[in-house]
This record gives sequence, structure tokens and C-alpha cells, in this order.
Amino acid sequence: MASERLESASPEQILKWSVDRFAPHFTMATAFGPEGMCIIHMLAKLAPQTPIFNLDTGYQFPETLELRERVKQRYGIEVALKQPELTVAQYEAANGGPVYSHDPNRCCADRKIKLLQDASRGFHAWASAIRRDQSEDRARSPIVGWDKKFQLVKISPLANWTKKEVWALILSESIPYNPLHDKGFTSIGCWPCTRSILPGEDERAGRWSGFAKTECGLHTKD
Repeated sequence: MASERLESASPEQILKWSVDRFAPHFTMATAFGPEGMCIIHMLAKLAPQTPIFNLDTGYQFPETLELRERVKQRYGIEVALKQPELTVAQYEAANGGPVYSHDPNRCCADRKIKLLQDASRGFHAWASAIRRDQSEDRARSPIVGWDKKFQLVKISPLANWTKKEVWALILSESIPYNPLHDKGFTSIGCWPCTRSILPGEDERAGRWSGFAKTECGLHTKD
């Protein structure tokens, strides 16, 4: 099985296998996190023609969108912005206010999950930037697996990497990253549902603080 064979492969080797196997029907979705920036850096060398897109919910930090411009300047790669049909103003007006304030699961479903389902049409495989050591849900992620939710092959080239390895590459290669990471934001999503973490907290503790929620749904089976 490909996933088992690739367990000992480097992220670059996994990406090369992915491109050789699935291009031009191979894509990447990125939120411009540290792991995603490492993969973009690798793809810029291996296969710069790979389509890369961002799920622009309308609630992203300005620093995140600015990083998209830095990617274009550094690598010549223009990350496509995929946006919901309704603007934030229209969405909130239709729902009597911000949905994230009381039902973040629904907000993620409306403005992220559906967006990826639409954006991934026509592709056979997508690259994910998750690491197994980030959470219990992600700990079981294969290098290569079938993503039933999106009907795609999901490839996680950094599954075996640690946070330390990610940042070592970023610093050694001067890879652009979100400046919010220097302010205690270890995992960055939409601004209403993201905060900096306190000393000793889990790196994803700043997401959906106050809710029994740790994932937007892109990387869960259900």
C-alpha cells in the first residue's frame, strides 16, 4: 500500500510521488499556517504549477491575506481565493447576526466545508498540512488515505513531522510565515474564533476557545 511505503519517505519524496501519480489533478488547500508554508516552499521547487487555493471565509486575519501576497512575491505562485456565495454581511444578515458566536460548527460547515467541496471538484487528490502530533483526531491520519467527506485522495506529507522540524525548516530557508505566530498565535484560523495561547496550553487551544470544538471539520471523518 502506498501509504505504508511512504511512511519512511521525506515530505519532498511524498510530494513528488503525489505529483507523479495525480497531476494535473493534484491540488493543495492552505490556510498559510507554518506547515502549509513548508509545503508551498517544497512545491515551488518540485511542481510550481500545482494549483493551490485558500478557503477565504471572509473572517481571515489581514496578516493571513498579506501572507498570500508574500507567497506570490517569493515563489511566483498565486494562491487562488475560494469564497462563499454570500459575503459576511449577507450571511450574518440572513442569520440574524454572527453564526460563529453561538454555532461555530455550522459557520465552519457553511463557510469552509462546503467551500472545499466546491473547490475540489475536478481534482483527484489534495495535499493537507496536518501533523499527527497536533491532536488526537489527527494522530490516526495516514500519509495517503481516502477522504470520504470530499471524495478525494488525501495526502499528508508532514504527518510524521514535529512542530520543531517545521520551524527548523522555516528558519533555515527563510520561509515567509504569519507574523501572528510571533505574538502567541500558534494555530491561526478565522479571527473571531482564534486567540493567542497561554504558557503550557496545547498549540490548538486558541481555536474556538470556550466551545467543545477543536477542528473546523476539514480533517475529521464525520
